[in-house]
Amino acid sequence: MTQDTEWDVVIAGAGPTGLTLANHLGVLGIRTLVVEVLPQIIDYPRGVGMDDETLRSFQAVGLADKVSKHTVPDQIMSFVDRRGKTLIAINPPGQPYGWPRRNGFIQPLVDKVLLEGLARFPHVTVLMQHRIEGFTEQENHIRIDAQPVDQNGGSEGTCRTLSARYLVGCDGGRSPVRGRLGLPFDGKSESTRWLVIDLADDPIGTPNVALVLNDDFPYVEIALPHGIRRFEFMVPEGADEAEYAKPARIKELLARVLPAHVQARVIRHRVYMHHARIAPDFRKGRVFLAGDAAHLMPVWQGQGFNTGIRDATNLAWKLALSVRKVADDRLLDTYTQERHAHAGAMIDLSVLVGRIFAPSHRLLRMARNFLAPLLFRSAGVRRYIGEMRFKPMPFFKAGVVVHRGAPDPKGLSGKMLVQPWLTDNSGQARRLDDVIGLRFGLISWSVGVDAWITPGSRHILNQLNALPVVVRPPCQDLTRAVPEDGAVLADRDGSFKRWFDAAAGAVIILRPDRIVAAVCHPWELDATLNTLATHMGLAPAKAGMAAVPQRHAPCAEAA
Repeated sequence: MTQDTEWDVVIAGAGPTGLTLANHLGVLGIRTLVVEVLPQIIDYPRGVGMDDETLRSFQAVGLADKVSKHTVPDQIMSFVDRRGKTLIAINPPGQPYGWPRRNGFIQPLVDKVLLEGLARFPHVTVLMQHRIEGFTEQENHIRIDAQPVDQNGGSEGTCRTLSARYLVGCDGGRSPVRGRLGLPFDGKSESTRWLVIDLADDPIGTPNVALVLNDDFPYVEIALPHGIRRFEFMVPEGADEAEYAKPARIKELLARVLPAHVQARVIRHRVYMHHARIAPDFRKGRVFLAGDAAHLMPVWQGQGFNTGIRDATNLAWKLALSVRKVADDRLLDTYTQERHAHAGAMIDLSVLVGRIFAPSHRLLRMARNFLAPLLFRSAGVRRYIGEMRFKPMPFFKAGVVVHRGAPDPKGLSGKMLVQPWLTDNSGQARRLDDVIGLRFGLISWSVGVDAWITPGSRHILNQLNALPVVVRPPCQDLTRAVPEDGAVLADRDGSFKRWFDAAAGAVIILRPDRIVAAVCHPWELDATLNTLATHMGLAPAKAGMAAVPQRHAPCAEAA
């Protein structure tokens, strides 16, 4: 790792995306500075929905168990008509990625876990009450001006000049970093506003979420951990925002959803406007955008928070390989290539759900009220929605991925790998990600692939710090043919075999963000790794290394 800059990565913003990115970089040993303009992390109503992909990202940095203490797992989301009848409920089964698929959570408490997690890393620093005033890109680094500010955000003291390899703007929807890059923020902001109210001593107590489709009074009711209940009420068009959020008005609104004798205890409240915006590019030179700085979406599917975590998880290991000069700019270019389309799909889904929940026109509300009950009678529709099959899952047609032939959304390359429970040689049950760690994995079914690895392939695997893992049926001997510097695990319940049943090969190249970079047969491994190395811009092996004769010659290069 080079040491000719003060920092490897500077992150603007100590929100969930910036803190997640910093934790990943901390685990990867990257010198990181988080710069935040506020004196402390934000403590007001924000995200309340966390998915299994996000918990898997927190697992990768050793914080999932602490985060889980502030969640309501397996939370059901119900669409309820104006008479209180449930039209349909979203309740996806199983835990394919090792965690509950829908979780209510309290963001300030989770953000605190992420912030405290950074104390584990002596090479990660958080600089509060500093505003990034500007930056100038140099040939091999970026100069950043950080201005100290007072409690109210006013300039105070002498501006500091920082030097870093890369700058990442995780500084919210009004991102000064994005503004200084001159990137537009395409899309629109809805005129509708919503008043969010959090109550202590939950007067309802049920564990789920309800979206009440009342034409004149639509609202959302959400169970949160630690005895907190959230209500979200639509602010009528033309209403004065300040007037609507006064105590008397809040009391009046709560009286419409709670019995008259209930004295609710309000913790906090805030008015929000829904946005649907995305930057055209998430990278410009040595500067990147992530989270709300790159995209904003309505809250209806709770994906704004999760989409930012996906950004951080995708970007961190790429920055680490680039800082170490293992890979060139081709790897960094894949960040926008992989993340932009998926973030856009999440925005589209959130907008669609919002239009169903609160149509802007009376005729649309009438059509919804008539058609929804008819549509939801279909078993296929109920299964599609209830199992959350509508959720756009990451699928990368291009980037750090090798497809055999044309990219196939029904295939497995370019998608997230399942995370089953496995058993090691001592009989201990372990999650797959905990065995591999925050690194690449080379996973094969039943037999190791050492015999098929050429010196050139070994060079690539060493550059990626890839861990060889063999998965076998539990009846087989786990001590035989253990791969070099690798592990052998038992497929406890057949979950991994079922995954391989649908795979076009017996070898997986797994990325640190748990995306399947490639699936191939053992004899295709050498060619596949070389193709992947080209996509990533990895430094080539020394002359003559790949030409050493091997026991098995690889087939033609995978495409």
